Amino acid sequence: MDFKLRAPYAPTGDQPQAIEKLTEGVLDGIRTQVLVGVTGSGKTFTMANVIQNVNRPTLVIAHNKTLAAQLCNEFREFFPENRVEYFVSYYDYYQPESYIPTTDTYIEKDLSMNDEIDKLRNSATGALMERKDVLVVASVSCIYGLGAPEEYFRLSISLRPGMEWERNALMRKLIELQYARNDTDFKRSTFRVRGDALEIFPASNSEVAIRVEFFGDEIEKIYEVEALTGNRLNELKHVAIFPASQYAVGTEKLQGALAMIEEDLQGEVRAFEDAGKILEAQRLKQRTEHDLEMMREIGYCSGVENYSRYFDGRKPGEPSFTLLDYFPSGEFLVFIDESHITIPQIRAMYNGDLSRKKNLVEYGFRMRSAFDNRPLTFAEFDARVPQLICVSATPAPYELEQAGQKVEQIIRPTGLLDPEITIKPTKGQIDDLLSEIKTVVNDGGRVLITTLTKRMRKN
Repeated sequence: MDFKLRAPYAPTGDQPQAIEKLTEGVLDGIRTQVLVGVTGSGKTFTMANVIQNVNRPTLVIAHNKTLAAQLCNEFREFFPENRVEYFVSYYDYYQPESYIPTTDTYIEKDLSMNDEIDKLRNSATGALMERKDVLVVASVSCIYGLGAPEEYFRLSISLRPGMEWERNALMRKLIELQYARNDTDFKRSTFRVRGDALEIFPASNSEVAIRVEFFGDEIEKIYEVEALTGNRLNELKHVAIFPASQYAVGTEKLQGALAMIEEDLQGEVRAFEDAGKILEAQRLKQRTEHDLEMMREIGYCSGVENYSRYFDGRKPGEPSFTLLDYFPSGEFLVFIDESHITIPQIRAMYNGDLSRKKNLVEYGFRMRSAFDNRPLTFAEFDARVPQLICVSATPAPYELEQAGQKVEQIIRPTGLLDPEITIKPTKGQIDDLLSEIKTVVNDGGRVLITTLTKRMRKN
């Protein structure tokens, strides 16, 4: 499907010329553009029009979850027929694993995961695999590691009526995708059996489940049903079930990865022993062997992301797969909202992560593969972005230097201009202020005074 913008108003003010210039810039192949728009000039509506005109999968990056949620809601109103997804960190609270050598203090990873945001993240990656008319609003968490998109897509299950599927084989496949059988507590990422029917609760939804009805070893019908009541909603001709986690890997690949981890573990333990670091060697051996046993038995462990390089088939030092790798290569558009704040955040992520992990690796708490579970460097992020539009009222020098085109949006759709600002000397400012107050009050107006400090306010 194409992007179809729905709005009760048309572009006005400076919006039409901004939309035209930005669209032409993208179609002409300009790599970086800057939209300089004053507050209240309708930059989000301008972005929506450019997205419709260009008609490519789009990533919009904001500098915090609140702004991302606001943008996502606005874009969903503009594009009700298309997929607008929300992708931010799924942690309500996150205390990363760390070690402080000076006090010999190990801080274990502690977290509180938001199930609703996890659902939305799965919905975003699933949508990118299924459709082209996808707009993802993300925070800077989009530069952190995910599983390999090829493996995520390869593991997905495609079901159609008339297909030959032995029910138990389908159940085993779902378990490989990290779904769990639960016949009593039916929730996201679970499945249950009801007679000749298998009901699957996708990881990307919290209200609608999939009912697959069998006749022998043949799929007879597929329905969307209400997860709570079981009432049928729609009959489907096709459904794709994606893994319950972006880190899911096939059984064969998992076994190969575990063998590689064991081999590298022996080398790192030997290196510690040769250096006389017996405590570190014992610590690394014990912790890693525990993780390996967990992965063999249940398919994952706490901190499994630290072994992601082995599952993804990456070499040491190679960057992780991220949300950007789930977009079609070279065929998507990126907006960075409030770029003067967001770009410095993207720059800062890598070094902060590296400084924490150095101690974990040097003191035997993690294998060296933990270094490869990391956010992208800014250079790596920049290399993955085919075309970029930076949006800000106050763009930083970096964006302006990189810009092949700068587009200004000064006149608001309302026609209202910024109030005139008069700067006066500090000499005699109190008497002047009292005079201005009397003038405004006599005209029926009100006055708001702001000061630098509480003490000045009292005076």
